[in-house]
Amino acid sequence: MRKPRDYDAELRALTDKARQLKIRKQNQLGELVMATGADGLSAEELAGALLAAVSNSSDAEREAWRKRGAAFFSGQRHDARPGADGKPGSAAPGDGRAPSVATEPGPA
Repeated sequence: MRKPRDYDAELRALTDKARQLKIRKQNQLGELVMATGADGLSAEELAGALLAAVSNSSDAEREAWRKRGAAFFSGQRHDARPGADGKPGSAAPGDGRAPSVATEPGPA
């Protein structure tokens, strides 16, 4: 004789798993905001930027964003925010970011 399935227990397990995945996703999004330096924006500015990105219908611009994001995740140089010298991608002193491209010391 087959053992009856406990559907309630299975449903609880699936609900718990879904809750854990949602929490992990929220944590990762928060970490991403911090890693890109977007935590310096106000909540309104960040929400506005995200809403503009979501409503954008330009495939070319979305592809440019995708490439820029891929470069960010691969550790290549990126221009998420201006640095101390005003140039995109340069790290300001003491901002917690290490330069992503190693350079050889040259003659002074």
